[in-house]
Amino acid sequence: MKLVPLLKPFLVLLITFGFTIFFVRLIEPTNPSPPKNSEAMARSFILWLHGLGDSGPANEPIKGLFTSPQFKNTKWSFPSAPSKPVTCNYGSVMPSWFDIHELPVSDSSPKDESDLLKAVKNVHAMIDKEIEAGTNPNNVYVCGFSQGGALTLASVLLYPKTLGGGAVFSGWVPFNSSILEQQTPEAKKTPILWSHGMADKTVLFEAGQAGPPFLERAGMTCEFKAYPRLAHSINNEELKNLESWIKTRLQSNS
Repeated sequence: MKLVPLLKPFLVLLITFGFTIFFVRLIEPTNPSPPKNSEAMARSFILWLHGLGDSGPANEPIKGLFTSPQFKNTKWSFPSAPSKPVTCNYGSVMPSWFDIHELPVSDSSPKDESDLLKAVKNVHAMIDKEIEAGTNPNNVYVCGFSQGGALTLASVLLYPKTLGGGAVFSGWVPFNSSILEQQTPEAKKTPILWSHGMADKTVLFEAGQAGPPFLERAGMTCEFKAYPRLAHSINNEELKNLESWIKTRLQSNS
């Protein structure tokens, strides 16, 4: 068997799937006026989960876009996924939260719930650690792009407490509806923000569109935003919308 033909789709996948911030141009920070009551500033935590083949540190520039004073006391975390074989990439080893069986991802793509739930357990441990350190669960936000967005959705839905919110960018529903039997009433109260590019050829737009109806059937609220010319990437408009979305939900320490 010749291996050369496999290299081209592999390289294309790394280029299109792994990097989350191709089109993110850092905005020069403004100099906002300091808050009148700094004691009311919320201590918050934002956990960012990257896409397949990417890394946590490569996504850290994202926090530079959050210039509002409400984020003065925000702790950011950009963990990296472990390296493991990925089925859709011919078993090649790369940073991956869980296995993906096919690309492009569609609404009907096969789901590996066993591997997914292992990743969810690790995300929950990160959230637990921050809450134990004193952060109000209502000020904890989990966000993710592509594979990280799918993991974000599963992690928020299955976390036993109500969180500040979960933000899914170019993600999909990585589990069957039966998994919702594990969901607590508190988890149903966590709001979801879902953003997806209509020109996405890696995680098809139909996979994103299937998310809000799924969540509504589960009794959850979801704000869905479609971006007409956006491919499989994340842009400034999405991130500034995320900033506003979180800002309106942050609760003060008082």
